Amino acid sequence: MAGPLPLDPKSVKFLVVHCTATPASRDLSASDIDRMHRLERGWLAIGYHFVVRRDGTVERGRPETARGAHVENWNHCSIGVCLVGGVDAKLKPEANFTPAQFESLSKLLHELEQRYPTAVIQGHRDFPGVAKACPSFNVKHWLATNKVIP
Repeated sequence: MAGPLPLDPKSVKFLVVHCTATPASRDLSASDIDRMHRLERGWLAIGYHFVVRRDGTVERGRPETARGAHVENWNHCSIGVCLVGGVDAKLKPEANFTPAQFESLSKLLHELEQRYPTAVIQGHRDFPGVAKACPSFNVKHWLATNKVIP
C-alpha cells in the first residue's frame, strides 16, 4: 500500500489548528491518534503533522512532506497541528488546553511561519463548510491577544 500523497512545501497556504475533541483527563500521543486514524477511519496514517500533548510535548505525526488528512478539500495546501483536548466531560466544546500546550503551540506556529511565511494560521472551524467547533477556541483572536475565547 502506498503512503500519503506528497505535499509540496511551496503549496502550503494554511497552518491549521485542530483539537482531538477529547476531555482534559485523556492524554493522547501521536501514536495513539495514528492507531485510531488507521483502525477507525481506515486512513494510511495519522492525519495531522504535529500533535501537542497535555504537558506541551510536541510530537510529529505525518512528515511535513506528506499531504495530511485533517481538513477536507484543503489537505493539499495545509499543515495540521492538533492540540490534545478540546471538550468537557459531556463532550461539549471547551478550550481546556494547558498553559504548556499554548506555549508549545505558539513556539511551533512561529517555527512553521519561518518555513511557510505566506501561510495563514487559522482554526479548523474557520474553513468553509466545516460544521465543527474545532479547535474549541478562536485561533485568530488568540494569536492577536494571547487570550482564549470560544
